[in-house]
Amino acid sequence: MVRNTIRLQVFMSALILIVTFSSHIQGAEKKPVFDVITVSATITPPVAEYIVQNIDASAKANSDGLIILLDTPGGLDLAMRDIAKGILNSSVPVVVYVHPSGARAASAGVIITVAAHIAAMTPGTNIGAAHPVGLGVGGTDKIMMKKVENDAVAYVRGIADKRGRNADWVEKAVRKSESITAEEALKLKVIDFVAADLKTLLEQIDGKEVILLTGKKVVRTKDVIINEKKMDTRQRILAAISDPNIAYILFLLGLAGLYFEFAHPGVILPGVVGGISLILAFFALQTLPVNYAGVLLILFGIILFIAEIKVISHGLLTVGGIISLILGSLLLFDSPDPALRVSWSVMIPTLTIICLFFAGIIALVLKAQMRKRRTGKDGMVGEEGKAITDVYETGKVFIKGEYWNASSDKPVEKGRRVRISKVEGLIIKIEEIKDK
Repeated sequence: MVRNTIRLQVFMSALILIVTFSSHIQGAEKKPVFDVITVSATITPPVAEYIVQNIDASAKANSDGLIILLDTPGGLDLAMRDIAKGILNSSVPVVVYVHPSGARAASAGVIITVAAHIAAMTPGTNIGAAHPVGLGVGGTDKIMMKKVENDAVAYVRGIADKRGRNADWVEKAVRKSESITAEEALKLKVIDFVAADLKTLLEQIDGKEVILLTGKKVVRTKDVIINEKKMDTRQRILAAISDPNIAYILFLLGLAGLYFEFAHPGVILPGVVGGISLILAFFALQTLPVNYAGVLLILFGIILFIAEIKVISHGLLTVGGIISLILGSLLLFDSPDPALRVSWSVMIPTLTIICLFFAGIIALVLKAQMRKRRTGKDGMVGEEGKAITDVYETGKVFIKGEYWNASSDKPVEKGRRVRISKVEGLIIKIEEIKDK
């Protein structure tokens, strides 16, 4: 009995040691995992979708956090709010890190950074200039802009207070478009850390306590595993075409392609390329602050180019089309934010090429219309041949390998060289070619 008891005690002790050792091994092997994504673009709906999807994916994968490497000149208000909403309701810590040196978190980037559980910047970066821009058709009046500004201030102050950040400075960034460096942002408590690189940042945030919807959580980054996640092909394409410069080029390319197809039916390729370009452009335009007066001016310019082929205007319609195209390009995107407008370095070369293209097509069409006809009655006029018989009221001539019944206002002797002056049914009217 005593022997069995001893054996049982030994067995239990061994079992406890095994369980304890296994738990220790598992604990030692479990390392924190942080997902990392890079956002270096204007904030548009495709970019917002990419960020929100990764926040959800990190939560589902039970990651210890998500780091967003941010460099943005700003973007659309609605897209920014989708991102901020995703961060504020995230079940995992979200770190927004303005990186690398030379990057910025301007306009919409300010609100995204402030909304993060942990906000950090690299030396040599800046944050600010978050004044809301006018969106929609034809701009906005002062009263409406004031309403938009007040709404933006209330929104960003609420986020800053929730995160314990400097709400007064954030309000200045919205109302007065103030911008500050990384070091100033840290001093003013707009951000939490300034770090030279990602490794340094991870060391700094180790042990920091953040507040999630589920409660408080301490961030652990010792022996952290970095899981870099990139945009898939679909997201890259949608993000690229949502850039105002790309959308503008696609729009004009699409119109040029369809114009070429209508001017030269049956070529097919320009029509296919133009159709695809226009569809992609329309997707991009519905995600951007488009002024539809600009769209109509561009379309009107194309109509004037087409009219030039049909109506003799001595180039006036072409000039009008070019002017309409230029004005439409300037008005196309209704936003004072440079990130949401077509840059001059893109607009000028594109306009030059497109205008030269339309002018060239018009010149070719007009040249073809003015060229002497080679077929039918008009193609016969001016052709030369030889009188086979004496020709006056009737006679025969040989022209272009054929015998024709002919008439003439003046007598023409047999064997003389003649020229067709008119075609009347199956009889041609001729005139003698005088020898010089």
